[in-house]
Amino acid sequence: MTTLAAVHTALPPHRYPQDRLTEPIGDLCLAPGADRAVFRRLHASAGVRTRHLALPIERYAALRDFRESNEAWLTAGLDLAERALTTALAQAGLAPADVDLLMCASITGVAAPSLDARLAGRIGLRPDVKRLPVFGLGCVAGAAGIARVHDYLRGHPGGTAVLLTVELCSLTLQKGDDSRANLVAGALFGDGAAALVARAAATGTGAGAEPAPGPSVVATRSHLHPGTEHLLGWDVGAGGFRVVIDPAVPVLVRRELGATVRGFLAEHGLDTGDIGAWVCHPGGPKVLDAVTDALALPDDALTPSRRSLAAVGNLSSASVLHILQGFTEAHRPEPGTWGLVLAMGPGFCTELVLLRW
Repeated sequence: MTTLAAVHTALPPHRYPQDRLTEPIGDLCLAPGADRAVFRRLHASAGVRTRHLALPIERYAALRDFRESNEAWLTAGLDLAERALTTALAQAGLAPADVDLLMCASITGVAAPSLDARLAGRIGLRPDVKRLPVFGLGCVAGAAGIARVHDYLRGHPGGTAVLLTVELCSLTLQKGDDSRANLVAGALFGDGAAALVARAAATGTGAGAEPAPGPSVVATRSHLHPGTEHLLGWDVGAGGFRVVIDPAVPVLVRRELGATVRGFLAEHGLDTGDIGAWVCHPGGPKVLDAVTDALALPDDALTPSRRSLAAVGNLSSASVLHILQGFTEAHRPEPGTWGLVLAMGPGFCTELVLLRW
């Protein structure tokens, strides 16, 4: 059985109230003199109170091209990745040399050597550590990463695997682009990194206190929704990553998510009413409303997701780990509680991870 021993989120130091970001982002995206009434309402209704940015907000106007944005992603991303990873390992009572597999997901920048390779010597990973850098999963990578780490540990009893997600979404904002998708992204997304330590058994040679028991992974499910590739992702061009967010995403969630989730739970003798901890990616208020409707959930079931969205914005793949951290710390469920990690991303796809505390 895979145990999630620790999870930690690292956030950049540049923290802003949402209303402090509205006008600077408008300056970046809108033409001079453009009517900002709708744009301001979009920011006010995004469900976000504060966000952390990789750079001070005044530095974004000076980024000239994709190369400079990507270099900023690499510099800030490595620092955040190191903080998230070393802290999570310490919380699990492990050292970097105890890690057998490091899976590293990001969709907001690219590098070769990848982030995980650059971190290896920096923090003391073993030379024979297995590495799996992943690009393209987007918001779903947090849930999919837990599932794939679990798959690895099923074949490596006694092993330790780490999922690391690094998302600096602000560095993908397209200047001079007043498209609906770019403006929505500018209102919703924040920056951060998160690391999750998973263990097939309570083993390891690192020093430190033995961690409190975390939830166990019971089962996982991946689901691609045919004919929906156009709904979410990147349009990659000379300016970098131009976001694609189709307004039909909440419609698809309402139409298809219920059958996917209920079918998965039914295989384990469960229904939505048996889930006591919902770890749902906060795609935005409309998506969270659609999930609530599709699964007929109580109004407060997704409060942890809405709380995360308000505090840090949508962190893409790091969001479900940020939410899960709350369940492993301040809001730990009672033993025996069932949990479900749920995220959606480009493809269009859904990833589900059934947990039990």
